[in-house]
Amino acid sequence: MYDNDFALEKEKSLSINMPGMMKDVYAWMAIALVVTGFTAYTVADYPIIQSIFMGGRFRIIFLMMATFALVWHLNTSIRTMGLKKAAVMFLVYSVLNGITLSSIFLVYTMSSIANAFFLTAGMFGIMSVYGYVTKSDLSKVGNLCLMGLVGLILATLISFFFATPFFEMLISYAGVLIFMGLTVYDTSKIKRLALTYHSRATDEGQKLAILGALMLYLDFINLFLYLLRIFADRK
Repeated sequence: MYDNDFALEKEKSLSINMPGMMKDVYAWMAIALVVTGFTAYTVADYPIIQSIFMGGRFRIIFLMMATFALVWHLNTSIRTMGLKKAAVMFLVYSVLNGITLSSIFLVYTMSSIANAFFLTAGMFGIMSVYGYVTKSDLSKVGNLCLMGLVGLILATLISFFFATPFFEMLISYAGVLIFMGLTVYDTSKIKRLALTYHSRATDEGQKLAILGALMLYLDFINLFLYLLRIFADRK
């Protein structure tokens, strides 16, 4: 009887703390998206700034490597670093990503970018809500999407040498499906993480929220880019 009562009290406690943890995840994600969007628009609006960071192939490669290294370090070492360092690194990554994405304002029309963003927000919202409320085991979905992601990366590399409009469009549609699935899976994964560590009032809880926000941020950005390639109008 005591064990059952304790389990019920624990479940009740988790249900109370769970929404708070998820709110923190989405709040951090929203902040990162705002920082990325503001940075991308600002850099695109000032060619001098863009030339500083992306003036030449070497600078572009360095920027991409720095962005990848930062997100890899944040993803693998966030549990051992301080909260302030984790937050700063997450925001710096958002800025670097914004610099990289500034080129879309030079390639696509503003209305197309806005339409792709709102379409992404709607699709992401639906997938994330489903991932949050579903009680199904999504491990198979996650494994399938991760395998698809590896295939997507390989196909993207191949497209650099054998690019055709049909092949690029196929990659884009595959990317949309894969990141829709990853949004569902990652949301469910974050929910389980929040249930395992449900205190949001500590540095550890906020670092876990940042980690969850990073996962969903990457899903959102990639989904946006693939939708942009499919539906956007070029200048």
